[in-house]
Amino acid sequence: MPELPDVEVFRRYLESTSLYQEIRRVEVPSPELLEGTSASRLKKSLQGSRFTDTRRHGKLLFGGLENGDWLVLHFGMTGFLSYFKNGDSRPSHARLLIRFPNGYALAYDCQRKLGKIALTEDPDRYARREQLGPDPLGGHFDLEAFRNAIKGSRATIKSALMDQKRMAGIGNIYSDEILFQAGIRPDAKVGALSDDDLRTVFDVMVEHVLPAAIQARARPDRFPSSFIIPHRRGDGLCPKCGRSLQKRKISGRTSYFCTRDQRG
Repeated sequence: MPELPDVEVFRRYLESTSLYQEIRRVEVPSPELLEGTSASRLKKSLQGSRFTDTRRHGKLLFGGLENGDWLVLHFGMTGFLSYFKNGDSRPSHARLLIRFPNGYALAYDCQRKLGKIALTEDPDRYARREQLGPDPLGGHFDLEAFRNAIKGSRATIKSALMDQKRMAGIGNIYSDEILFQAGIRPDAKVGALSDDDLRTVFDVMVEHVLPAAIQARARPDRFPSSFIIPHRRGDGLCPKCGRSLQKRKISGRTSYFCTRDQRG
């Protein structure tokens, strides 16, 4: 599932390909993915307008239009964006097509139809309505905000990191990576962690793992060799000590960790 780094890559992709171009035509092949709007309302808002801004909150991407509306995209399990030239093979599972006068189109592709498409006048209000916690890379998210976000949780630290109501954007893969880099097992209880442990998790998350993932364009083959993400497989070895990684269900999700380099 696309997590915060993936969606940040999508945001930059939207910004680099589609900003300030007039939207000539909009097609909605899968109106069932629309939330709180209709195909006709979406077309009326987008056609003839331009994207002038982009934002991201957690796993949500917002495209700001010159008319004041914001297109909202959630990518579900399999979603991504594709900017392609008309006449080329269009993406196989395009659920939204935005066509420009230069002969190119932006497609929102979502094979399993678990994403959603919406409109809003205010991204912050939309995130609140969705009951999303703060974004870890948001300008006001500091160590105190992180501690407040997970304060009182009786769950595992992995579950707390993935709880979108506490903090938006972290999912299964990056929670494992953050905890691996912090040297803390994913099944450790939040209440058992010290202040120093929480500081380490916070610092690793916002200063190391998320920036590195964005720089790698969220592609496992581009991650640093010290990351666990390229080794998430049955025969994967710990990049620190070389031992076999443990694979276990934690909080209902398949987790990978090292019993030697991560403590409970």
